[in-house]
Amino acid sequence: MISKSGQTSNKPPCSTAIDLSLLHGPAMAVRMDFADYEAEGVQHQHRQGQLILALHGAVTCRAESGLWIVPPDCGVWIPGGVPHSNQVTSNARLTYLFVEPGAAMLPDECCTLSVSPMLREMIHRIAELSESDPRDAHVDRLVRVMLDELGLMPRERLELPVSGHPKIALIAAALLADPSDRRTLGQWAEHVAVSERSLKRLMVQETGLSFGRWRRQLHLVIALRELAGGATVQRVAGDLGYESTTAFIVMFKKALGTTPSRYFADRLDHEARVRH
Repeated sequence: MISKSGQTSNKPPCSTAIDLSLLHGPAMAVRMDFADYEAEGVQHQHRQGQLILALHGAVTCRAESGLWIVPPDCGVWIPGGVPHSNQVTSNARLTYLFVEPGAAMLPDECCTLSVSPMLREMIHRIAELSESDPRDAHVDRLVRVMLDELGLMPRERLELPVSGHPKIALIAAALLADPSDRRTLGQWAEHVAVSERSLKRLMVQETGLSFGRWRRQLHLVIALRELAGGATVQRVAGDLGYESTTAFIVMFKKALGTTPSRYFADRLDHEARVRH
């Protein structure tokens, strides 16, 4: 297999590790370490719903009309039948939970869900079961409680709404390719050949956010992915076009209530507690 860098990879594709024909109950969990598998970013879909959890690193999901980042204390829920693609950091360790349609009270649209430590542990316990392990009454009860808990998890606002409208899609593609681009709304309006007033109205109509808020959300999604992948705060601030690291930290804290270093330190502490 040829990697994104153009070099040959001996890693098997991650799809070879997941056999959904083995799902004989309401749910099945699979743990993936991308040190062992080649990431695949192609669009695909499953009959089952899918919850993606990040043990380490991060994954960005694109589905329906949005982009979702999966930080270590959350999961992205993708209902069955929804085409999606995943972009993972090279250090990612993920757990996929596949849920049969109608087996749990879960949203009908993609979203980010907070995942409690108890729920995370139940999902990991199910992922530890081998294909040959019998699904006895104990496992059945564990799966049922896990699905009930999953249905109670609150949503987190870590998605970036995108639009199929050609003018909004053009701006989104340009900023995803170069998030440091600091053109104003007026400059983007000139670029896509509409008035500033029309673009302002169109942006809110298509994404639910003003242009300024939408671009900040884009920066937040990219920052979470890159920081989880091991990039420094200074590098991320520069890549996103902030005049200073301090300005970037202020944006991050305003959005998530804490600094980048504290955000990820808390999650590392949580991972250490889970391991021990």
